[in-house]
Amino acid sequence: MEVIDFHTHYIRKELLNPTWLNFLELINPDFYAKADDFSNHPELFTSYLKAQGIKYAVVLPECAPATSGYVPTEEVIEYCRGQEMLIPFTSLNPNLHYDLANKLENYVKEDGIKGLKLHPSYQFFYPNEARLYPLYNKTQELRIPVIFHIGTSIFKGTRLKYCDPIYLDDVAVDFPDLKIVMAHSGRGFWYDECFALSRLHKNVYMDITGLPPQNLLSYFPELEKNADKVLFGSDWPTMPTGIEKNIEAIKSLPLSDRTIEAILYGNAYRILFE
Repeated sequence: MEVIDFHTHYIRKELLNPTWLNFLELINPDFYAKADDFSNHPELFTSYLKAQGIKYAVVLPECAPATSGYVPTEEVIEYCRGQEMLIPFTSLNPNLHYDLANKLENYVKEDGIKGLKLHPSYQFFYPNEARLYPLYNKTQELRIPVIFHIGTSIFKGTRLKYCDPIYLDDVAVDFPDLKIVMAHSGRGFWYDECFALSRLHKNVYMDITGLPPQNLLSYFPELEKNADKVLFGSDWPTMPTGIEKNIEAIKSLPLSDRTIEAILYGNAYRILFE
């Protein structure tokens, strides 16, 4: 079965804030010891992904200097260049960047960016603020997905009020063709809310990144009913095991083959390539 990892990070240690660095060293010390090799040689990453059974992987930058760090979009673009299996996204910050819509369009048309990542609780904005609407309109026009970080975090300075998923209800209603992905699916506080929103809106999806896959049916007992709205993501390298172990854990859940294929590949392929 082919697999798309919808949520990996480009890591360069000097660009991350201390709480992320400390967490990375604690949760994945093997990677931490050789992070510089991975950040300088994308072929090491692609070899690792292939060994883990991954066909494509979304690679995320991070423009949140007040909390997690600042990993520029340009570094991710360069890292993914020439690597067919790596899919670069951009991270834009409404409190740092101007003319967001134009900036996004340039990244897409000139650099091949395939999606947008926003961090409300790290960047300090509510997703339904009017100032974001031109950006959402452009994202919808370009037919690319937008990932919102929706869930708790240990990073110092995080403000959880901004990533309550209820604020995405306005966005989903006002931009019905905008592909909205809730990263972490409400981890900690909002599992039921994220599940309900993805059931209610045809354009809202759940990314199960950062959730122990063996516990998915505890968080979402009716996951089978939402088979077409769930995406697999590893959060690599901020994870304690290899990606393959998470894939196998999902395959072992009492779900239909169709649901497992949709979570691991089909839903992401439709969002990214159709």
